[in-house]
Amino acid sequence: MKITILYFARIKEVVNYSSEDVELPDEIETIVALKSWLSGRGETWQKLFNGSGVVRAAINHELVDDMATFEEGDEVAFFPPVTGG
Repeated sequence: MKITILYFARIKEVVNYSSEDVELPDEIETIVALKSWLSGRGETWQKLFNGSGVVRAAINHELVDDMATFEEGDEVAFFPPVTGG
């Protein structure tokens, strides 16, 4: 499944880019599974997505919880709980 991931605020600064298109394994269908998959990229990603800090998510501009599911072509955004304008 191919989706677009957007990163905002502190997360964007840490990963050093704001978006990417990714091809996910078939078993990655929820936000929590996506966070776990991203954690596998290395230490920086583990610090962001291992569950020790709060990372909010949205699917196609709608806030969701970690059990929300997404589909092919969706846009998933990650951001800290509070972001400034």
